[in-house]
Amino acid sequence: MTTSPYASDALPGGTVDAVVIGGSAAGLNGALMLARSRRSVVVIDSGSPRNAPAAAMHGFIVLDGIPPHEILRRGREQVRQYGGRVVFGEVTYAAPAAPSADGDLRFTLTLADGRGITARRLLVATGLRDMLPEVPGLEQHWGHGVVHCPHCHGWEVRDQPIGVLATGPASVHHALLFRQLTKDLTYFTHGTPLDGDTRTRLAARGIRIVDTPVREVVNREDGTLAGLRLTDGQVVARRVLAVATRMQARTEGLDGLKLPMEDLPDTMGRRFVSGTAGTTEVPGVWVAGNATDLSAQVGASAAAGALAGSHINAVLAAADTDAALAAARDETPAP
Repeated sequence: MTTSPYASDALPGGTVDAVVIGGSAAGLNGALMLARSRRSVVVIDSGSPRNAPAAAMHGFIVLDGIPPHEILRRGREQVRQYGGRVVFGEVTYAAPAAPSADGDLRFTLTLADGRGITARRLLVATGLRDMLPEVPGLEQHWGHGVVHCPHCHGWEVRDQPIGVLATGPASVHHALLFRQLTKDLTYFTHGTPLDGDTRTRLAARGIRIVDTPVREVVNREDGTLAGLRLTDGQVVARRVLAVATRMQARTEGLDGLKLPMEDLPDTMGRRFVSGTAGTTEVPGVWVAGNATDLSAQVGASAAAGALAGSHINAVLAAADTDAALAAARDETPAP
């Protein structure tokens, strides 16, 4: 899902201190820290945040209940008030380039419309995609009748008939969390194995288990979710479905950076590998937010972006000092 394009800043010429790829919480907060340190920073935003389908963002103090698009609008304004630029566009190619004359790192980026930019450092904050199981009708309810996070959406669906559509081992934990929110919970195994001990634990919490595979989602006349139709034709009425998605970091256009990635256990997903403050094995490239921390909510992603941005500024300050020292030595007359 892509948000409506907003007024985009012009892409600057020359080399900027940092380019941030991704204009959601992690990217904007990283850019904010850099802009406040008087760094030239450009955010490249494709306008497709993970939480775009949601009506409101929850679990972040002060901003709880605010629509995601409003948070991003404020974030763009705040980055701009310190001199940062936010450019609506999609990166199709990013890779290291030849270093500057003083040996400082350089990266080149190309956008889908052919425009290009050069940066000294990069912050990858591309976020992730939630990969839903292939059940007809499921995707159209994503972010409303179909949810994934009990802490993000749980309060809003409390006391309703909830179904957990199993996708793997993590779904059992999912069921126990959603049981905190409703007494009417049904667990659809949907072909995933469930041992006897786990069945006993779910039963102890009053969670009904349905082993017959799911055929499709059933809607009410008004288009809202009504339940699940099983392969035997039975319809199990549910108002909400909880699905533990497989989460995939967005990597489009980034192959040239050769950033290391890893698969997480229990089919949770695939992420960029990162270290302290979002550092990566590729010198000059940081990563923050859901692209590396698949379970991070908005607050955690924003904090990670801020940490990465401040770290990038510190590295740039050291590089600036090294360059100044080298220049001073070159200008000193020989004895």
